[in-house]
Amino acid sequence: LVMVFYGSNGKSNPVSMENEVEHEAKNQITYDIHLPSDLGMLYKVRLGPQSLENSISQLSLCHVKMQNTSTLDTFSLTINKTLPLSLNGDRWIEFPIEWPLKGALSVVTYHLTVFSRDILSERNLVHMTACIYGMHGDTGDRSLLWSLQNVQQGQENESFLVTVDAVELGELDKVILLISSKTDCKVGIKKIHLKEAVKEHPIYVFEVNETLSVNANEPEIQKEIPVSFVIRGDEQKNDKDKNLHKERSEMRNLTEYTIKVYTGDQRGAGTDANVHIILFGNEDKSEVFQLSQSLEHQDPFERGKVDTFKITTKKLGSLHSIEIGHDGKGF
Repeated sequence: LVMVFYGSNGKSNPVSMENEVEHEAKNQITYDIHLPSDLGMLYKVRLGPQSLENSISQLSLCHVKMQNTSTLDTFSLTINKTLPLSLNGDRWIEFPIEWPLKGALSVVTYHLTVFSRDILSERNLVHMTACIYGMHGDTGDRSLLWSLQNVQQGQENESFLVTVDAVELGELDKVILLISSKTDCKVGIKKIHLKEAVKEHPIYVFEVNETLSVNANEPEIQKEIPVSFVIRGDEQKNDKDKNLHKERSEMRNLTEYTIKVYTGDQRGAGTDANVHIILFGNEDKSEVFQLSQSLEHQDPFERGKVDTFKITTKKLGSLHSIEIGHDGKGF
């Protein structure tokens, strides 16, 4: 098995479940996992088999418990799902992580409708996956041709529906298609519609209008498709759709900083005052940020504690100094 961890600072590569610590009881195994970098506050995990080759047909997962060995923060979740490890099945299970006093995302079912030419006639020769990206990460590669629903075939047009269960992604951004085959074939894709299964809107439309050729010289093709437009079902929201790319462009000019404050361990080292910070770079300086929303503690800056804060500001270039202080209120 492998696990992919998502946190406020990014995601991990697939982490192999090889470091078994102990087999405490029947059907219960404990693993030690060392993440290569600080991912920040973890919010999601994806779990699946490392390879679909020679895999067992099913694996029933009952309960997952995770503990940060440094902070001793513990997360526990009852899953009671069977991981579909069969060759034609979706290989991943995703679940959100809800730490104490923190909210959690929910698991949703996405409907992905592909409008195409020639895929259905070639489906036994072609392997096709999609990775959906949004504000809250991605789904990883999900197989598109293993379980088709609402299949419609005409002389020149066809469409089919695929369901994908994943932790909610927020505003969708792009889809990356991966098409491979051991024989020469052509796959025509017109567009992709994406939406949550329980909602009529919004519908994210990804225009493709291309015929992709797979052959011996190029047995695998990867195609990145940004969102073309969004159908929200509300005319008053059309202006938001038109400005979607402009907003994303502005977001790309922002930088997120992680600030860790280590409060001293002497008597009286903590403070109840309002703490602020300003960052100075070789290109610009930030506005004044109040450090009030700690990711670890409801009451920050207590003696001997570490508090983490996230701030987003304009690009500052290379940081060379900070100003930090408080307003002197309280003890």
